[in-house]
Amino acid sequence: DHETISGYISASINDGPGCLSLRCPEPSCTAMVLEETINRLAKDEEKVKYKQFLSCSYVEDNKKIKWCPAPDCTRAVEFLGDENYDVSCMCKFSFCWNCTEETHRPVSCETVSKWILKNSAESENVNWIIANSKPCPKCKRPIEKNHGCMHMTCRPPCKFQFCWLCLGDWSEHGSRTTGGNYACNRYEADKKKGIYDEAEAQRERAKNSLVRYTHYFERWASNQKSRQKAQGDLQKFESELAKLSDILGIPESQLKFIPEAWSQIVECRQVLQWTYAYGYYLDDKAKNDFFVYLQGEAESGLERLHKCAEKDIHAILPKAGETEPLPSLQDFNEFRVKLAGLTSVTRNYFENLVQALEAGLEDVRVTGGQSTSKKKARTASKRKPSAKGKSGRNKKARITIS
Repeated sequence: DHETISGYISASINDGPGCLSLRCPEPSCTAMVLEETINRLAKDEEKVKYKQFLSCSYVEDNKKIKWCPAPDCTRAVEFLGDENYDVSCMCKFSFCWNCTEETHRPVSCETVSKWILKNSAESENVNWIIANSKPCPKCKRPIEKNHGCMHMTCRPPCKFQFCWLCLGDWSEHGSRTTGGNYACNRYEADKKKGIYDEAEAQRERAKNSLVRYTHYFERWASNQKSRQKAQGDLQKFESELAKLSDILGIPESQLKFIPEAWSQIVECRQVLQWTYAYGYYLDDKAKNDFFVYLQGEAESGLERLHKCAEKDIHAILPKAGETEPLPSLQDFNEFRVKLAGLTSVTRNYFENLVQALEAGLEDVRVTGGQSTSKKKARTASKRKPSAKGKSGRNKKARITIS
C-alpha cells in the first residue's frame, strides 16, 4: 500500500544517496523506483534531499561539470572549452578548472601546490630556528639571544649557563680568561681554526633562505590583500551604477568603463600575486633578471590604473552626501578616455606577460653576460576561456626591452 511504500522511500532517502538506485521492496521484483513515484509519495523535505542527491550525482558523474569551490557557493560550473584553464562562477569566484584552486596564472598547478604547502609547512619555522638560535650545549633546546651580553641561561629545568659565542660552560669564562660578558677570545681563537665554519655556514644559508622567502611571500600576500580590496570596490561600483547614473545624468551604458577598470585591476592583482611564486622558483639567473624587469613594468602599469580608478575618479564624483557640483561633460569625457585607455594598455601588457611566463621566458638568451629578449612575436598555441568558461583566443605575445 501507499503508506508502506512511503515509509520505505522515506527511510531510503534519509539513509543517503543510495536512494538514487532504489528498487521495489518486493525481493522478487527488480523494478526501479522512479523519480515521479518519489515526487508523489515522499514528504516535501525528502523531495528536497532527493533532488540534492540527484544533482550531486549528476555533477560527480560528469567530467565537464564541477562544484564551485568558493565558500558558501552551491553552484556547479560547466566547462565549455577543450583545455584546463580558468573559469568563473556566477558568484564571481574564478578558479583553475584543473586543480580547483583560485585562478593562478602564470604558474602551474604543481607550483601552486608547492607554494601553498611551503606557506603552511614547518620548513620556514625550522629555517628561522637555525638562523636565529643556537642549541643549549646541555639539553639541545634551541635558545634565542634576546640581550647584548654573551652570558646565556637555558630555561628551567635545565638552567645551564653558557657562552653564546663558543657554547662553552660560563663558569670557565671571565674578564681575565675569555674577555668578559660581551666578548669571547676563546671563540675568536677557535673561529680562526675553522671550528665553527660549518655551523655558521649553515646559519648563514638559513638566514639567506629565510630572507628570500620572506621577500616573495610578503609581496604575494600584499597583492592578495590589494586584490580582495579591489573586489570590494568592484562590487560597490556595480551595485551603485544606477545611482551614479542618476546623479551624473549619464546613461549606465556610458559608465560601464568604471566597473570594467576595477574588474581588470582584480584580474591583474591576481596575476601579479602569483608572479611572486613564479619568481621564487625561478633559478635561471638570466631569466630571473628579465623576469624582475617585466614584473616591475607590470607593477608600475597596474599602479597607474589603480590610482586612476581609486583616486582620480573623485574629480567626476560629487562629495559624499552632495549631488552638486557635477563635472562638466568635457571633464567626464577626459576621465573616461584616460581610465579606459589605462585599462586597455594594462590588459594587453598583462596578457603578454602571462603568455611569456607560461612559455618559460623561452625568448630570453644571454649576450655578453646580460639577458635580452628576442623581438619575434609568438602566437599562443592554447585557448583561454572567457568569464563563463567558454574558450577565447589569446593575443600574440611581444615583450621586449630596449
